[in-house]
Amino acid sequence: MGAEDAVPVRLERDGDVAVVVLDRPPLNLFDESVFAGFERAVAELVELTAPGRPDRARAVLLEARGKVVSGGVDVHAFQEIAEGPDPVGRGSALWARLLRLAQTLEDLPVPTVFAAHGLTLTAAFELALACDLLLAAQRASFGLVEIVVGLTPSMGGPQRLAERAGPARAKELVFTGERYPADVLERWGVVNRVLPDDGFPQAARALAARVAAGPTVAHAATKRLVGTAVRDGVRAADAIVPQVSGPLFATEDLRGAVASFLTDGPGKATYGGR
Repeated sequence: MGAEDAVPVRLERDGDVAVVVLDRPPLNLFDESVFAGFERAVAELVELTAPGRPDRARAVLLEARGKVVSGGVDVHAFQEIAEGPDPVGRGSALWARLLRLAQTLEDLPVPTVFAAHGLTLTAAFELALACDLLLAAQRASFGLVEIVVGLTPSMGGPQRLAERAGPARAKELVFTGERYPADVLERWGVVNRVLPDDGFPQAARALAARVAAGPTVAHAATKRLVGTAVRDGVRAADAIVPQVSGPLFATEDLRGAVASFLTDGPGKATYGGR
């Protein structure tokens, strides 16, 4: 096994797309090494996606290697907390840490895409819900199965499920601990698109490249407006439109796209993310 293969979470680059790869065979279980690996990767993404950076990543893709995306969390991590000193304090500290991870991923100023090619349980599913777009292969399935160890999902999964599918569906999924196929979650609005199993990794990368090639500053404005509407209501989002969307008129992308539209018609513009 090579040195790269021994790293459970690594960051790669595919043109304008930064790719976070989970690779901890055979089941990609989340343990301290994986949580820490995602923290390092997301911290690096904050730098890579920063406006004004010459080699800026203009989209992020999360994908996994192996037969499954993840079989969930290594339960030994929970055992060590539950049976050790100050389980309440240490448990609370763990969730605060992992919520910061999910929120930092969610707040990146570029589109984020999660590609689920197979079984996606617990922590991996919660990270998927923190991404802007969730793509699933036909054979993929999902579950928040924390009830099997007496927990509720606490990396933001229930609330982000409620945001996408409504509170009743979120509670059903968590209360039952069942695994749900991709097509069901697409109908519920949790999964954005279900794609064929054959060629799924390539299709996911192609979609990530497509959003990366768009007007990056406008995409950041979209994320801020949608996030504000979800958290604070439509009128709160309306209130920040002038300060969020007004500056788009000063971007190179808008000026170039307007000129392209007037000269060549719609759909011909290319964007540099500035």
